[in-house]
Amino acid sequence: MKKATKIGVLAMAVLMIFSLVGCSSGTTSTSDTKKYVIATDTTFKPFEFENDKGERVGIDIDLLAAIAADQGFEYELKAVGFDAALGEVTSGQSDGMIAGMSITDVRKETFDFSDPYFDSGVVMAVSANDNTIKAYSDLAGKKVAVKNGTEGATFAESIKAQYGFETVSFPDSSNMYEDVKAGNSAALFEDYPVVGDAIASGVPLKIIGEMEKGSSYGFAVKKGQNAELIKMFNAGLANVKASGKYQEILDTYIQK
Repeated sequence: MKKATKIGVLAMAVLMIFSLVGCSSGTTSTSDTKKYVIATDTTFKPFEFENDKGERVGIDIDLLAAIAADQGFEYELKAVGFDAALGEVTSGQSDGMIAGMSITDVRKETFDFSDPYFDSGVVMAVSANDNTIKAYSDLAGKKVAVKNGTEGATFAESIKAQYGFETVSFPDSSNMYEDVKAGNSAALFEDYPVVGDAIASGVPLKIIGEMEKGSSYGFAVKKGQNAELIKMFNAGLANVKASGKYQEILDTYIQK
């Protein structure tokens, strides 16, 4: 009986040691750092685009990198296009998205947004050799090109009944520009920094009229999820603005 009791005690001791080892390995593991998946657009220069080396760059890309470095989180970037990025986040395939996404009341029903990181504006542009379109009223009976999900598209939709034009939607800026250059659409409405950069880069368009006030851009996650990611983005955004890094990024990509 005594011998059996000693064996039982030893067995229990061994089990307790293994149990403690198992518990301690979980708390000291360095693999607990979460890596977020962030979706973005593909062609929304100067916010996200590929440079001559095939590298993904732009205001959104550099800003995300600066904020991640400031806050100490890791991420995987998925350049899938604006519409696909919306789907990635709503389906849970991506944790968040940064893609020149305007903060609107409608989108707030589906997404939680960060603090605004850029204030946009909308302009109308036509082919560089077009001298017939001088005002919105000249668009009556014509087609106007817009890019899906942009402030330009929202603004065009808001005035098309008033001025009697039809909108044609495109998934990316380059195809929208080509449609206007080819004369299929008489004009386009686009976020000012985007079309301004395109013109500065040699795209044969010209801006007509004054800039309309647009909404602000924000980083987004699925509503009710990844609150910690939004919190880190906001904290990092405040820090990179205070350090001057934010303005440095804007100055790199926006033509003055």
